[in-house]
Amino acid sequence: MNTESEQPEARGPEDGADEPVGGAPEDEIRAETVRRLERSMGTLGTAAVARMEERLSWFRRMSAQDRSWIGLVAQSGVAAFVDWFRDPSRGRPAITVEVFGTAPRELTRSVSLQQTVDMIRVVIEVVEGQVDDLAAPGGAQQLREAMLRYTREVAFSSAKVYARAAEARGAWDARLEALIVDALLHGDREDGLQTWGSALGWSHTPVIAMAGDIGDEDGNKVLDDLRAAARRLGHDVLAGLQGRRVVMVVGVGDRYPAEDLPAAAAEPLAGLFGPGAVVVGPAVADLRSAGASVSAAVNGLRSAVAWPDAPRPVLADDLLPERALEGDVEARRQLVEEVYLPLRGAGSPLLDTLSVYLEHASSLEATARMLFVHPNTVRYRLSRIAELTGHPPSDGRGSFVLRVAVALGRLSETRNE
Repeated sequence: MNTESEQPEARGPEDGADEPVGGAPEDEIRAETVRRLERSMGTLGTAAVARMEERLSWFRRMSAQDRSWIGLVAQSGVAAFVDWFRDPSRGRPAITVEVFGTAPRELTRSVSLQQTVDMIRVVIEVVEGQVDDLAAPGGAQQLREAMLRYTREVAFSSAKVYARAAEARGAWDARLEALIVDALLHGDREDGLQTWGSALGWSHTPVIAMAGDIGDEDGNKVLDDLRAAARRLGHDVLAGLQGRRVVMVVGVGDRYPAEDLPAAAAEPLAGLFGPGAVVVGPAVADLRSAGASVSAAVNGLRSAVAWPDAPRPVLADDLLPERALEGDVEARRQLVEEVYLPLRGAGSPLLDTLSVYLEHASSLEATARMLFVHPNTVRYRLSRIAELTGHPPSDGRGSFVLRVAVALGRLSETRNE
């Protein structure tokens, strides 16, 4: 016979007296909870959507179609939970397929990750508020633990969905950027460029192009660094890798005075390219016109080796003589129109004085003797040449530009160009 000390102590609810003992009772409680959940699925989904409309202002501002998709996701989430709760031995629930697979992929653009977290929180609150009614007697703790595990999986799956969407979006953006840069380089001026740019959120003008090499750096890293730096400066940016060459198109907005473009916009970005020249094309009005800037920058990069002491970055217009010698037709045209024709239009004394001055090693006295004029007259004519062309004949670089321009101008006249 059992003594008083041997008899088991009575346990109250706080000691777990209402917890099932053994496997069968627990299975029966789970089955009854499942039946209750199945009867309440529609009500829970509707209540979750109603709570979202009440609590989430951004949800109320969404289109009816997007709200209906979100409601379907909420209903699918509840149904998937019930199905998984029925047989937890299946392991981790397939949240991505069973829940998020019901919504179109475009929904990830309408709803941010933070908003998705807010939705999940609302749904959890709705279900948790009804646990005592939904769970079979003695099954409340079992249901809460299952909900905790399930919502954790939902959170992980949400992050995975958005990470994949961001990765796909990033890969698509990179391919589209490379396509636009390639189209600009080949002179494409179709309206499709504006459409593609809009797809990437392009909005800033004017536009400049930059070209440089990546050196020994990883090309994708250089592109990522350039994009990040340009966006921190508030620019729109497209960048493409062509072999070891990086071509970058930048929408700079109105933060720089027109007279400072494009050098001021390019200066903070030049250090992110690899070693060697970094060439900046002229500023143009919009993305559709950016082909001229891209072409100038790329042709300038190709010919920059002929000017080892060029500044970094260097303007493509400052490389006109090198580009012309390399065969750049646009550079030849610019030199003739911007340098030779103004000199010829100003009268023969300026052009003759320049020719003699360049042929006599930039000597004032020798030039004056050859032209039978006073050295001060030569000085005056040289200053007029600098005013007309922007290139001082007495400067080493200026004299080189002028010499090439005059030679090209005379050649063009013999060909009646």
